[in-house]
Amino acid sequence: MKNVLKGYISERKDITFKLDRLKTNPRRECGAHPLHGKLKNKWACWLGSNIRIVYIIDDKSKIIFLESVGTHKIY
Repeated sequence: MKNVLKGYISERKDITFKLDRLKTNPRRECGAHPLHGKLKNKWACWLGSNIRIVYIIDDKSKIIFLESVGTHKIY
């Protein structure tokens, strides 16, 4: 999957732009939404096509921790 993701990012130049937007507002950009159930307190957003990321926002440290990247199956 790692090589697939690298290839996808290199083909889609807008991914870097979307990640930069996400850094400015991780709760509103790129279709960001809070997750529920076993993923409560985590967030997800869309990077394009069928690629999603799951992340945690640490407001105190102003850090976004990426947990998973992949298709909707990562949920």
